[in-house]
Amino acid sequence: MTHDIDLSGVFPAMCTPFDENERIDFETLREDARRLEAAGVDGLVPVGSTGESATLSHDEHVEVVEAVVDAVDDVPVIAGSGSNNTPEALELSERSAEVGADGLLLISPYYNKPEQRGLIEHYETIADAIDLPQIVYNVPSRTGRSIEPDTAVELAAHENIAGYKAASGDLGQIGEIAERTRDEEFAVLSGDDALTLPTISVGGTGTISVAANVEPERTCAMVGAALDGDYARAREIHHELGPLFRALFVETNPIPVKEAMEIRGYGPARLRSPLSRLSEEYRADLESVLADLEEGETESTAVANGGREADR
Repeated sequence: MTHDIDLSGVFPAMCTPFDENERIDFETLREDARRLEAAGVDGLVPVGSTGESATLSHDEHVEVVEAVVDAVDDVPVIAGSGSNNTPEALELSERSAEVGADGLLLISPYYNKPEQRGLIEHYETIADAIDLPQIVYNVPSRTGRSIEPDTAVELAAHENIAGYKAASGDLGQIGEIAERTRDEEFAVLSGDDALTLPTISVGGTGTISVAANVEPERTCAMVGAALDGDYARAREIHHELGPLFRALFVETNPIPVKEAMEIRGYGPARLRSPLSRLSEEYRADLESVLADLEEGETESTAVANGGREADR
């Protein structure tokens, strides 16, 4: 297929809110999707790592995707549908497609630690079966195995593999993949908020972002400025957001971002076991960072996408 999603810009990796009985709070989920769309994001990514996909049943997983699809009007929904084995990832991907997902985000198989040839077979199996744009997701800190540049370049040749989410922390690797796929219809997206601006500077197209759940307008303004070549403005906003980037990763994601969402009134901080609430030692600092951002909001950072929203 010709990829029908523009994979440039800001794609928040959404949280999955839970009620006091640890059931999915679908009303809050839909409200959050609408809030983020109104803020000017370029798409939404439910049930990824930030969405606690590992603690959801398959049915819950698909129900979250369907709820987000139904909640928004004009932005694509890219469903996290990866798993640690190919048949399960294929099933989740097929079911996500059936409920209206516009694209798929596929974490590399975790725990099994496949060789690179196994990764290629895994991704090509899903891409051959499902005619949707698909993003391969490299996060070796969670999976135990990195998707190497040669593998990413080979996968980029597949008509349904549209992008690469880079969460390795290795800017050299990210830049090599962007360099070697620049003649393909292939997007390289940051999966690490602190590296979004550097990733764009070496050829990346945007970010699948945790911080955008809390500061969508600023994140869109930073990415929009960078994509427009205004690196002075992008760098200024990057530094404004720097304390938030750090605060959101003092403990395992999504522990801090869910706490931030509750502080801002966007959703509960409840998590499913084995994840636990943010340690008290970090909460005051997080509150301070969020308060400083609210006090320091300026006209330039409140405009989403650096003016690109009007062009959507």
